Amino acid sequence: MTVVPETSAGSWRVMRQDDNGNRFLVAAGLLRAEADALAATFEARGHKQLYWVEADRPGHPPGTP
Repeated sequence: MTVVPETSAGSWRVMRQDDNGNRFLVAAGLLRAEADALAATFEARGHKQLYWVEADRPGHPPGTP
């Protein structure tokens, strides 16, 4: 899981990458603790997909800097 530095403001989203490299938005508009917990829950299931948390950035598609 990729760790994004904590900030005091803003919302967070959970992303997933499948075996073929496709990236998907799992959830958005979360508090950092909620996003971390959700990503950890999915990773604990043992699937091959990669999950990570990133800051929501209005105007930026998920998975882009």
